[in-house]
Amino acid sequence: MPRPGAFDIFRIFLRLGLTSFGGPIAHLGYFRRLFVTRLRWLDEAAYADLVGLCQFLPGPASSQVGFALGVSQGGWRGGLAAWAGFTLPSALLLFLFAALQASIQGPAALAVLHGLKLVAVAVVAQAVWGMAQTLTPDFKRVLIAAAAALLVGVMMGSIGQIGAILFGAVAGLAFCRGLAFSNSPEDAIAPGRKTGLACLALFFLLLLLLPVLAGLTRDHALAVFAAFYRSGALVFGGGHVVLPLLREAVVAPGWISQSDFLAGYGAAQAVPGPLFTVSAYLGALLKGDPHGVTGALLALTGIFLPGILILMGTLPFWHGLRARPLPRAALAGVNAAVVGILAAALYDPLWTSAVRDGRDAALAAAGFLLLVAVKMPPWMVVLGLVAASLAYP
Repeated sequence: MPRPGAFDIFRIFLRLGLTSFGGPIAHLGYFRRLFVTRLRWLDEAAYADLVGLCQFLPGPASSQVGFALGVSQGGWRGGLAAWAGFTLPSALLLFLFAALQASIQGPAALAVLHGLKLVAVAVVAQAVWGMAQTLTPDFKRVLIAAAAALLVGVMMGSIGQIGAILFGAVAGLAFCRGLAFSNSPEDAIAPGRKTGLACLALFFLLLLLLPVLAGLTRDHALAVFAAFYRSGALVFGGGHVVLPLLREAVVAPGWISQSDFLAGYGAAQAVPGPLFTVSAYLGALLKGDPHGVTGALLALTGIFLPGILILMGTLPFWHGLRARPLPRAALAGVNAAVVGILAAALYDPLWTSAVRDGRDAALAAAGFLLLVAVKMPPWMVVLGLVAASLAYP
C-alpha cells in the first residue's frame, strides 16, 4: 500500500482535529480506532509502544503520538502535516473565544460540555476494552496492568504515570521474556540518529538558554516564548497537567488575569483537539505586546515545540531498542502498564468528573455499546450524547 502524501495526512488529522473531543486519553482512543483498526498504519503492540514512549516523555502525549504517526508515513513533512491538522481547529476556536468570551455562557454551554465529558468516558472505555484484549492476554500481564492502575491511583499525576511505566518495564523484564515480537510496518519512516541527537541538543539548549536570553535582553516576546516553552518542556502526562505550569507562567507575572485564565481552561475542555491549544487563547489575551494573532502563534509554537523535539530525538533509538530481546520484554510490560494507566484514567478523572448519577452512567454505557457493538462513528456518538445532555441537562 503506498504511503499517503503530506496533504492526505493533513486531511486525515484535520478530521480528527475537528471531531476528537474528550482530552488526551480520549484522543489515544480515537487514534487507535483509526490508525490501528481501520487504516492499519501500525499494529496494536507498536501503537502501545508509541503511547508508552510518549507518556514517558514530557509534552502533550496525544499530539506527540499524532506527530510520530505522521512521521512514520511522510517523514518531517508528514509529522508537521499531522500536527497542523490536529492542532489548528481547536487553536482557531480558542483564539475566537478570546475575542468573544463575554457572550459565550449560560446553561446550554454547560450541558454541551457535560455531554462531551460523557463521550470521553465512552471512547476511553472502548480503547481500554480493545487494548486489553491484545496487550494483556495472560495472567501475568493482567496483574501488571492492575498494579499499574493501582500505582497511578495512589501516586496521582505525572509521577504516578512515569512510575507505572517504569514499573511495567521492570515487571516485563522479570516476567515477559521469550514473548513473540510484533514489528511496526517495514516501510515506516523514522528519523536518523544524527537528526535525533540534533533534536535532543536543541531541546536542552532552548530550555536552558531561553530564560537567560530573555533576562539579558528584557525582550517581552522572548520572555513569553521562554515561558510557554518551559511549560511544554517540564510537564509529564500532558493535558490537564500543564495547567498549573501555565498558570504560574502567565498569571503570576500579571500577563493574564486569574478570571481570564479560568475561562480559557473551561473553553479548552469544550473544543476538540489537544488541550495545549489553550495557549492560543492565552497568547491572544496577553497584556502588552505581543498579543492577538502574534501572541497566539508565539505561545502555540512555544508550548508544542519541546515535545516535538524530544520525541524526534528519542524515536531513532527507540525503534532500535525495541527489536532486541530484553527491550522487547520490558516493552511487553510497558504495554500492559499502558492498559492499566488508561483504565485508571477512565475512572479518575473521566468517570468521576462526568458521571453524576444513574442517567449519566446509562448514557456513557450507551455510547460505549454504540462504539463497540454497533461500530458507530465517534462523531455520531458525540452528537448523540451532546443532544441527550442538552435535552436533559
